[in-house]
Amino acid sequence: MPISVKTGFQGAALAFRASLTGTLFLILAAIITVYIVLGVLYESYIHPMTILSTLPSAGVGALLALMISGNDLGIIGIIGIILLIGIVKKNAIMMIDFALDAERKEGKPPREAIYQACLLRFRPIMMTTMAAILGALPLMIGTGVGSELRHPLGITMVGGLF
Repeated sequence: MPISVKTGFQGAALAFRASLTGTLFLILAAIITVYIVLGVLYESYIHPMTILSTLPSAGVGALLALMISGNDLGIIGIIGIILLIGIVKKNAIMMIDFALDAERKEGKPPREAIYQACLLRFRPIMMTTMAAILGALPLMIGTGVGSELRHPLGITMVGGLF
């Protein structure tokens, strides 16, 4: 190949590459928005942080699953991470909301309230998580026409929830 030949992205590939550069900013903006909404809802600075503290482990699990499977983080994988953020955040809200309710209505100390919330909300959280994992398994292991497009979605959801 002569030295004068230059390669670069053009057309749709260039537009796709440009759209992926703002993805991290988009996810961070979504997390900040969720923090603000939860802060207004709970009238607290710390409870939204408690809820959002569940997101990094799920994100790391999704990215590790993509790396282990040899898939790239494309637009479908990012959609899977956004779905994962919603599921994990909902599970944390169920626990925190129940614990705050036990603190306010029953006068329990925070440690006892969250312990009771863990005991009583474990089954619904596991049911939601297992339903999502089992719903994503066909996407992850499916074959057929177009299955290569759906694989990253299933892998990010199963890896993140696991």
